Amino acid sequence: MLVTGGAVITEVVPDGDTVWWAESRPGEGGRVAIMRWFDGTAQEITPPEANVRTTVHEYGGGSWWAQNGTLWYVDHSDQRLRALTPGCEPLILSAEPPEPRAWRYADFRPTPDGHWLIGVAERHAIGADSDVPCQPENLIIAIASDGSGCSVDLASGSDFYGSPCLSPEGKALAWVQWEHPNMPWDDSSLKLATLQSSKGSIAISQVQHVAGGQDESIVEPAWSPDGTLHYLSDRSDLWQLYALGQSTPVFTADGEIGYPPWVHGLSRYGFDETGQVLAASFKGGIDHLPGFPEDTSFYSIRFSGNKLAFASASWSRELAVHFDGKIVSDPKPLPLSDGYLQAPEVISFPTGSDGSDEAHALYYAPANPEYSAPDNEKPPLIVLAHGGPTSAARSQISLAQRFWTSRGFAVVDVNYRGSSGFGRRYRQKLNGEWGIADVEDCVAVARFLVDRGDVDVQRLIIRGGSAGGFTVLSALAFHDLFTAGTSLYGVADLEALANDTHKFESRYLDNLIGSWPEDADIYAQRSPINHLDGFTAPMIVMQGSDDKIVPPNQSRMIVDALDARKLPVAYLEFAGEQHGFRQAATITTAIRSELSFYGRVFGFTPDGETVPVDIRNL
Repeated sequence: MLVTGGAVITEVVPDGDTVWWAESRPGEGGRVAIMRWFDGTAQEITPPEANVRTTVHEYGGGSWWAQNGTLWYVDHSDQRLRALTPGCEPLILSAEPPEPRAWRYADFRPTPDGHWLIGVAERHAIGADSDVPCQPENLIIAIASDGSGCSVDLASGSDFYGSPCLSPEGKALAWVQWEHPNMPWDDSSLKLATLQSSKGSIAISQVQHVAGGQDESIVEPAWSPDGTLHYLSDRSDLWQLYALGQSTPVFTADGEIGYPPWVHGLSRYGFDETGQVLAASFKGGIDHLPGFPEDTSFYSIRFSGNKLAFASASWSRELAVHFDGKIVSDPKPLPLSDGYLQAPEVISFPTGSDGSDEAHALYYAPANPEYSAPDNEKPPLIVLAHGGPTSAARSQISLAQRFWTSRGFAVVDVNYRGSSGFGRRYRQKLNGEWGIADVEDCVAVARFLVDRGDVDVQRLIIRGGSAGGFTVLSALAFHDLFTAGTSLYGVADLEALANDTHKFESRYLDNLIGSWPEDADIYAQRSPINHLDGFTAPMIVMQGSDDKIVPPNQSRMIVDALDARKLPVAYLEFAGEQHGFRQAATITTAIRSELSFYGRVFGFTPDGETVPVDIRNL
């Protein structure tokens, strides 16, 4: 049930009377296909061997676009840009790089004259895999639409670029850029330039800084139909909608509209043909869109004229594609009654060193209408630390979470200090405090639920992936509350991460921890690998062999160190997996192994199918 038939909708693009969307398919090794709905019928448009995915910033996003019946997409196999008209063969547009996959592309849009595509490029230098570090070059680029391979660099020199957008008449180009050590949600600038485009020639001039910078984040610029440039800014704490030349928001939602741009291609708001705004917003950790009160999570909000398109999900339903008032791609049917799919409780709880601060979480009680626990038994608790760390708990159904709640576990998904959806000030509470504030909040919510009488203090598990894995390791190293832990591709050594990660996050820790190498002592102090004496709880660690974001050495070093100290530890490394598991076999093996691990550690026989796991030193 975790993955069978479970295509994940990632982006939606309306195009006249049609709508396109991307499906990530775990059952096909995580391959991403592009679907098109027209005249009541949906069909796959990309070839069966295509995998539509870019690796710009490693996280990707914005790997395709569709307009006037033409699809443009990046294929994961070679990272080259293609054009495809349904019924025809793909036409490769970008030139062949000097090394395979060295030139990467994202977030492209066609110019109104049809001669060019403008987007983000990332060029990796020849020999970048050598022992000498060499960061890629990021830029705004134009690529000819005729298949000649011709390209023109439009903007370069900054560390990062994103969200290029053309004015309706094609005479102006706007984009976002930012510099190390900032992430785009810390400090980013909106640029505006005049654009001249014709067949065989394209250039920009009169580049202006029009918004952002100086502790202000600009995300998702977009033009309204009347040619006014809009953008989301957090200058007043919450990301709200501004228009060029206006110092106050032109549209405010009851909550925060924006989301940290970990990937390209986000769209949290749109304009109908009259210029009216529709925007989703986060409030209390839950997503909202006016007119759709039953749903709790929204993606790719876009208009084609007055025809609205988006994807949405709820606590009991997976993602569906909406277009022009209809659901054109139904969610996967789930063989579960409502009794399994209860909405979580939104909780806030005291936290911090003196208990004077506050953090937030979504609490899922055990839910299985076919079974009930003995009256005198409280459930084990899984505390989830989300990745990022500048991200948030998911506000939609997660079959992985329901896997646990249906088996008698309680789950709490923590929006620790530093999470998104609560404004800039809340995000910045993690600055200089990563490994402290997030850990305090995970400990605090577990104690809160124990004190409330919800869960068993003897069976407290902390679980997280990537940055959340670092929170797991830190909680086990510096606190003695948790009795088991699960780290998925987590960070054990901050110094190693600072020296061995991709460009996009290579200076992320400057704000979260301190400047490197000037604050090397803080890095050493916060790294769980340096505090092995604090580990006492059994732990299972899982990792993808091809992870470029948190390399496998991070997981291997903590496992080897704990094994050398004869502490209970299990390790699973999945060949071919990257940062986050995409293949159906991996997803099911990982969670069944984890269940088997908990059964061994806590002395119970799990219900349902498990995968035996080797726990060293138990």
